[in-house]
Amino acid sequence: MHAFLNWLVETVGTMGYPGIIVLMFIESTFIPLPSELVIPPAGYLISQNQMSWTGVILSGTLGSLLGALFNYAIAISLGRPFILKYGKYFGVSQNHFMKGEKFFLRHGNISTFIGRLILGVRHYISFPAGLCKMSLAKFCFYTAFGAGIWVWILACIGYFVGNNKEQIMEVSRQWTAYVIIGCVLLIFIYVLWHKRRQKT
Repeated sequence: MHAFLNWLVETVGTMGYPGIIVLMFIESTFIPLPSELVIPPAGYLISQNQMSWTGVILSGTLGSLLGALFNYAIAISLGRPFILKYGKYFGVSQNHFMKGEKFFLRHGNISTFIGRLILGVRHYISFPAGLCKMSLAKFCFYTAFGAGIWVWILACIGYFVGNNKEQIMEVSRQWTAYVIIGCVLLIFIYVLWHKRRQKT
């Protein structure tokens, strides 16, 4: 795995920002490539003055958005029965799909923002958004906002931790816990705001 991480650092360094876009596009679809192995190497390269914060965050966010739009388009064009029947051949298990769908139906449009910050949800939240024909403009806004925050967190981890896979994964898990707590609070505030808005 250490050799793989070194390869990722070299790949990102060689391909530059387009490489980040491609890798994050793959990560944001249903292909199991963890973002924790893509962005931290770029953060490490920032610390080496080989990349910039702006370039890494923008390219990482763009790649995530493009991958999410790919899933969104699949959902709209092929529908729920196709995903449930054939998704397993592309890494989309029924369990993962149902988890993303349940999360979206429970929390509505804001789930596309929150879902980008939660492991096990971020890769699949675009499917129910597409099936529900969520506004494309809102989908892009919430997705890019959530993805941008997560990319920034991972870039910071890589910047301060360096090229150390074990530490990167450990710190990523810690930050995932913090993010989940923050998401729970955000959902609570959103629900209160939504109820108050309905009463007025």
